[in-house]
Amino acid sequence: MLLAEETAAAAQTGIEGYLVTYGPLVLMFVVLYFLLIRPQQKRQKTRSMMLGNLKKGDKVVTIGGLHGTILEITDDTVILRVNDVTKLTFDRSAVNTVVSSAPAAEEKK
Repeated sequence: MLLAEETAAAAQTGIEGYLVTYGPLVLMFVVLYFLLIRPQQKRQKTRSMMLGNLKKGDKVVTIGGLHGTILEITDDTVILRVNDVTKLTFDRSAVNTVVSSAPAAEEKK
């Protein structure tokens, strides 16, 4: 009987022992990656693409809920026209969504 227990203990110390010990930890990391990290990276990528594609004339909504049209845009700031009178300056990162894109400029003949 002692010989059987020693043999079982020796088998657990090999690769099987590592799988039993670290397997659940690796499985938890894989599940967290696919449920939390990967979707967040996708959202961040689409947001950065949206901010990179901003152009003059786009109608946008800021993170504060302000609706406006882009008058001027630089690398880090955006000037919005609100109510056809007021001009407000925001950081480019303050833009939350693009409501409608500016019409494409027609080529001059």
